[in-house]
Amino acid sequence: MVPHDTALGHAVPLHTSGGGLVPRGTRVQVFDSIFEVFLLLGTLVGIVVVGYMGLKAYQYRRGADHDDGDVSRPVLGELPRGSEGGGKLFVSFGMSAIIVVSLISWTYLTLLYVEDPGQSAADPEALEVEVIGGQFSWTYVYPNGHQTNVLRAPADTDVHLTVTSRDVFHNYGIPELRVKSDAIPGQTTDTWFVAEEPGTYTAHCYELCGSGHSFMDGEVIIMEPAAFDEWYANTAASDDGTTGNASNASVSLAPGRLVAATGVGA
Repeated sequence: MVPHDTALGHAVPLHTSGGGLVPRGTRVQVFDSIFEVFLLLGTLVGIVVVGYMGLKAYQYRRGADHDDGDVSRPVLGELPRGSEGGGKLFVSFGMSAIIVVSLISWTYLTLLYVEDPGQSAADPEALEVEVIGGQFSWTYVYPNGHQTNVLRAPADTDVHLTVTSRDVFHNYGIPELRVKSDAIPGQTTDTWFVAEEPGTYTAHCYELCGSGHSFMDGEVIIMEPAAFDEWYANTAASDDGTTGNASNASVSLAPGRLVAATGVGA
């Protein structure tokens, strides 16, 4: 059982950072680790390439104080002398292949962790919220049936989102929390996040969905766990007055998930 101490049962997140080869933690931590690795390797490779290019430019420079006999210049159609029959070329290509394949494999394993909805589903006390896209707004349905256009969630808690659409293709994303998931009519996709600190963020639609696509934003408020519990205790299994009529469509999720009827107007 995951430790908890609040009314809704906010869990100590399962996404804790570890010292393994593949980074663990919140989505923000994982994507920051990927960025740092690519930045470091890119910088090292750039230094080596530019340094080697500068060395060769210096060796083969042309000037009054430079003797052409000092170096052996390459001849068109011949392998450069001192290349050991192409050995240097083989080593450089081999090292490049090892670096590229290792980087691709490491990134793939890291993204498998990030995109696995089971990471949050494995936590029985994670907060589950259904996200429904519609032209041109987002609707959130909580486990008690409460519907709202503003996503509220406690800080430092696993939040599991089940995303779908009532009309056309949308794509739900919270860039600051590194969340992005397709919203497809008749289907559901799963994603998760852990916000470490309270704050206010903005959810966007990243799929061109009509004339109001550019305005399809939604507020995301991360609250202190105690403040969230107080807010959640005062919600009812009904619309909060901002989502319109909730009787037009029915969305059924997988077994064990929230099953809610909703049909919010634009």
